[in-house]
Amino acid sequence: MQIITDPPRNTWDELLARPLLKSDVLEESVRKILEEVRREGDSAIRSLTARFDGADIPVSRVAPAEFEQADARLSSDTKKAIDIAIANITRFHKAQIPAEIRVETTPGVQCWQKCVPIQRVGLYVPGGSAPLFSTVLMLGIPARLAGCERIVLCTPPGKDTAVHPAILYSAKAIGITEVYKIGGVQAIAAMAYGTETVPAVNKIFGPGNQYVTIAKQIVSRQGVAIDLPAGPSEVMVIADETAIPSFVASDLLAQAEHGPDSQVILITTRPEIVQPVLSELHTQLTALPRKKIAEQSLSASKIIVVKDNQTLMEMVNEYAPEHLIIAARDAENLARQVLNAGSVFIGNYSPESAGDYASGTNHTLPTYGYARVSGGVNMDSFLKKITFQELSEFGLRNLGPAVMNMAAVEELEGHRNAVKVRFDYLSKKQS
Repeated sequence: MQIITDPPRNTWDELLARPLLKSDVLEESVRKILEEVRREGDSAIRSLTARFDGADIPVSRVAPAEFEQADARLSSDTKKAIDIAIANITRFHKAQIPAEIRVETTPGVQCWQKCVPIQRVGLYVPGGSAPLFSTVLMLGIPARLAGCERIVLCTPPGKDTAVHPAILYSAKAIGITEVYKIGGVQAIAAMAYGTETVPAVNKIFGPGNQYVTIAKQIVSRQGVAIDLPAGPSEVMVIADETAIPSFVASDLLAQAEHGPDSQVILITTRPEIVQPVLSELHTQLTALPRKKIAEQSLSASKIIVVKDNQTLMEMVNEYAPEHLIIAARDAENLARQVLNAGSVFIGNYSPESAGDYASGTNHTLPTYGYARVSGGVNMDSFLKKITFQELSEFGLRNLGPAVMNMAAVEELEGHRNAVKVRFDYLSKKQS
């Protein structure tokens, strides 16, 4: 990892830049796949699955018997772990369900807001080098709590045409049984446009590689909503002399193993912790099964030493990390100064892994600096907020003059007249 000490502020933009996404290079090939699925439907899905996943699947929907087989194949310990995660994620997300708001804004004028679920949602769950069954829980649980009418889940098959048992167990455990063995760009296309088998959805959720990310961005410009813009995973760790070097190293590696383009940054005001952390990184890296991936990620990552906590927090908020770990003295006070981050982990005993799996918060978070303007997936992501208003005769008499005046100033006579004709009617009614 590159070590930078007291970087001048005019170098921060370059220093905190994310790895470049090759969107221009990849977009043309992604568009071709999207159009192929739009044009040819299920036949395109079958041929693309054979080409990219090495599996020839005549029927892409997971059969009921496959859910039963997955249940039998999964260990009781893993089932218990999943059940714990389900309970915590459900508890936290249920608390987010907004209450109906009703206000009398002016005597006789009632306004209220009601939350309505998005009818059809599509969940994408990666299943290649790492079967992310935790994503089933993070997306499926709030979708179910919101009351979405139809929940479609797509995940790539293995060469044996099977889906990882933990993905199927997780889906069934939360009540999702419409699962399709489709991965990559073709999965996004199927959910965006619909095929003979897969229904088109209103909004698509879920992480993926650069191809999937670009596919989601393209279909979002064509009228299909997506959860949030996404790039490679990232973590920023704040550490000082109270941090435990082995913990810090493990948190950096946990993120680095996601992919070669993941970015990890350690920021500190204490230069004396740098070498102990580097030593731990070396030791733990040698035992990591995904060592080569983590090494590539670390080669583009940084350790930044700054002079004080004020500078440190300014840099944190400038970077706007997906995950922020604060392993430092007075961590709670530093946490209160966080303005831009996807999810924050406070103290030595709060690894980012806890949020990824089972603490209860959602792990679908903004990356690539989007935490400056966007939060992660939550209950609101699956709901629409519709406003209502009802004016009584008395309410219209109270509010009408202000409305007519404003419409006249904007020179929108039709707007003014919609109130005036009612006033004229009421005047005749009285006489």
